[in-house]
Parts: sequence; structure tokens; C-alpha cells
Amino acid sequence: MTISSTAQYILALEDWHAGRIATLTNPDGWLSVSGLEWVRPGISRFGSAPDNDIVIANIPAFAGTIAHGDDGIVHVQLDPSANGTVDGRTIVEAQLHVDPVAPTLVAFGNVSFHLIERDGRRALRIRDSESLNRRSFSDIPRFPVDVSWRIVADWVQLAQPRPFEIDSVIGTSGTILVTHKAIFSRDNVRYELWPTHGTKEAPMFVLRDGTSGSQTYGAGRFLVGEVQGSRIVLDFNKAINPPCAFTSFATCPLPPAQNRLPQRIEAGEKLPSFDMPDRHRAEAAMPHKSSQAVEHEGARSGPAIQ
Repeated sequence: MTISSTAQYILALEDWHAGRIATLTNPDGWLSVSGLEWVRPGISRFGSAPDNDIVIANIPAFAGTIAHGDDGIVHVQLDPSANGTVDGRTIVEAQLHVDPVAPTLVAFGNVSFHLIERDGRRALRIRDSESLNRRSFSDIPRFPVDVSWRIVADWVQLAQPRPFEIDSVIGTSGTILVTHKAIFSRDNVRYELWPTHGTKEAPMFVLRDGTSGSQTYGAGRFLVGEVQGSRIVLDFNKAINPPCAFTSFATCPLPPAQNRLPQRIEAGEKLPSFDMPDRHRAEAAMPHKSSQAVEHEGARSGPAIQ
């Protein structure tokens, strides 16, 4: 790159980073995720009182019931005195739809939940816009920008899709079919990286490298590529922390063995910073399981398991 193009690249990278921080710190961002509760078949009472089947902090003591039918359909019934809403409407009963973009949202003030599905099972993903994580988040330190880590790699289609067994931070696994791989060389080292998530135009790679567990998150980082015909741009300055670096209630995938690199990739995000001396940072250096791990949440075979 020329001096001018390098300066423009760095400015664009700073804009990208600012957008990344804005997304994380949104009231519905990953920093607000405060719980994950499995929904068992039958009727479950929920509220903040400890005698509920599902305990959710910072909502009324008894807020309603969740009904999980044998047909897999899930309904919510709100207690009229709980002042809850469903998709912003003051109603007392609704079906909870699983949708990765616009799921049915049940809210009580700053606390909300929606239904997710993992391995055929349903769970409530709970958010609190006043969560300790969100209030104490500081920043995401990064390695100095290194334009040489913006790689244009060969994007090689496989003769046959290759199955990968992808593990998650909570100890489960799922099979994903991979159709391409990225190949490049750097400092006389040949790299072959395999995308296991994302989309056709923007495949996502889950990576570990020599910085993982010390300067960067122990479970690995995510890198989204940009396909350009038979080539793919891999900008390691945009290697990011997975959601599980920000909350203990995400279900992130782990990198396949082929993407666990001994080399140090000193580019992209380091461990996130929180203004809490007694919270979370010791966890962040290593993969961890949420308190729900004993329930054995299944990894989803599809784009962007989170």
C-alpha cells in the first residue's frame, strides 16, 4: 500500500472498530446477555422469586408461565399485574417464535427474553440492558494495525463438501459441511484455513493461534472473509472476540483442529476490558462453560453459532 492508501485503510479500520463497539454496547448487544434458561416440556412458572421453575432477575416475583407443548410449540402467558409486553404490545398470551433476526420478544422494563433453539431444544436467551457487563465494559484493546496481515488468499473449492465436527465452549458438537478453504503463505509458512460458519459471500473462520489464552481469548477468535471470485480477503486486523468473551451465556463454536495455529497472529482484537477488578477477566483467557452447560446445549449446524 502507498502512504495515502495506508492512511485511508487505517481510518476505515477505525470506523469499523467504532461500529463494532456500538453494536456490542447497544441495549440488545452481547454485553446485555445475562442468562440462558432451558424450557422443559410442560408448563413452567417464571419470575424473580426463587420458587419459580425459571428464575429471571429484575422482573416481577411471578411474571407468568411458559408452556412447551409436545409438538414443540412454545407459548407465554403473562401475569396481568407484571406489566410485561410481547413485541412491544400489552398482551397476556402469545406464541414464542424462534427467529434469528426477529424472534418474539417478551420484556419487563430493561429485562427481556426470546426463544432460541439448539439441537432441537428450546431455551430462553435473557438480556438486561442494565447488566453489570454492559455498565462496566471499557473497550477492546487491539494489536497495532499491521497492513501486512490483510491477506488476499486463494479461495479453493473442494471436489466434495467436507464434514467438520465442530465443538462448542459448552462441550457439545455438531457437523458442518465445508465447501471451500483459504490458502496463503506468509513468512515461508503455508496456511490452509477452513470456514465453518458465515455466508457464501462472507464465510467465517474460527481460529486459535499462539496468542490465544494470553493476549487474546483462549477459545479463539472469529474472522469474516470477503470472497472475490477465486480469491478471498482475510483481514486479520478485523479478527474479533467471540460473544462468549463478553458473556458466560453465549454458545460459541471452537475452532476445528485445522484452524489451531502455532504461529502468533499479532493482529486484531485482544481480550476485552471491563472496569471491574473482581469480574470475568480471569475467565476470558480460557474457554469456559456457562452455568447451563450441564444441560448439554447442542451446537447448531449452520451459520454463526452463538
